Amino acid sequence: MQRNKERLPWGNFAIALVWLLNGLLAKVMGLVPRHEAIVGEILGSTYSRELTLLIGLGEMALAGWIVVGKFPKQTAIGQIIIILSMNALETLLAPEWLLWGRWNFLFALIFCGFIYLEAFYLRKSQQST
Repeated sequence: MQRNKERLPWGNFAIALVWLLNGLLAKVMGLVPRHEAIVGEILGSTYSRELTLLIGLGEMALAGWIVVGKFPKQTAIGQIIIILSMNALETLLAPEWLLWGRWNFLFALIFCGFIYLEAFYLRKSQQST
C-alpha cells in the first residue's frame, strides 16, 4: 500500500526557519538587543522587553503555522503584509537601529519576493512532480 505523503517544500522550510530563528534567538532569548531597542523606539521603552518577547513568540508561532502548510497563499500574503509594515515603521521611526540602515527595506522586499514565489509558483511546480 502506497501512502501519499506530502513533504514540506524546501523553500517553505527556509522561510519557517527565518521566522523561528529570528523569533527565538533575536527576540525571545534577547541575543540581538537592537530588536528590543527598535520596539522601544516605536512603541515606548516601558514594556519594550515584554512586547519584544510577544513579537518573538508570534514569529515562532508563525513558523509553526508555515510548517503545517495550511492556507499557504493566505499565509504568504499575511507574511508579506507583516514584513512590509514592520519594515516601513522601522525605516521611518527607528532607522538608526537597523542592521543595514535604510537598505533593510531592500532585503525585506527580496524576502517578500521569495515568500511570494514559494507560495504562488514554486509550490505548484513541486505538487505537479
